[in-house]
Amino acid sequence: MSDALVIIPTYNEKENIEAIIRATFNQKKVFHILVIDDNSPDGTAAIVEKLMLEFPTKLFIEKRKGKNGLGTAYIHGFKWALAKKYEYIIEMDADFSHNPKDLIRLYNACHKNGGDVSVGSRYVNNQVNVVNWDIKRLLLSYFASKYVRFITRIPVFDTTAGFVCWKRNVLETINLDKIKFIGYAFQIEMKFKAWKHKFTIKEVSVVFTDRDLGASKMSGNIVSEALFGVIKMRLKGLPK
Repeated sequence: MSDALVIIPTYNEKENIEAIIRATFNQKKVFHILVIDDNSPDGTAAIVEKLMLEFPTKLFIEKRKGKNGLGTAYIHGFKWALAKKYEYIIEMDADFSHNPKDLIRLYNACHKNGGDVSVGSRYVNNQVNVVNWDIKRLLLSYFASKYVRFITRIPVFDTTAGFVCWKRNVLETINLDKIKFIGYAFQIEMKFKAWKHKFTIKEVSVVFTDRDLGASKMSGNIVSEALFGVIKMRLKGLPK
């Protein structure tokens, strides 16, 4: 049994998925994994289903019919996790940009150190911990987080981070059906709503390493959603 579930959304991650699953299960703490696969044409889901025979009690998959956005994948996973009574729900990418060895640090920030939400942060106290990004992408990400912090006033350095641990009561409090954004801005909106509900957000310094295998899912539309979406959040305050 485990009180913590790691949600991994996938679309064409056949090069990474088995390795990230095994790396997660090799940690000293027992984590369960839920893969949310958006009908990957490369056979990602089939790899997971084969591994489920080896890990029948701690590896699960939800298969969706189409590629419907990162945010909707996580919301699907959040609802699944809440129904299964997990106490800690962690977002993690499939491509090793998030190091599974840091899972316990995110977990402990909530389980032991008083956080309601913990964020694996690339930019704690303005230090930059990113490996293998070109300078254009690095500057875009770094200043996007500064921009979000300035516009929304949220006291988080890495507002766009996607390596996050949530206590179940946070996800139960936020109305997941009213989340507006599905791309990059989803991460910002979730943190913003948690902060508006006065939950404690702790940042844990991590090193983010760009993927070696597979293709990035970043696009111009995703960035635009984030840049303009935060203005709407600030003006409207976003319904809780």
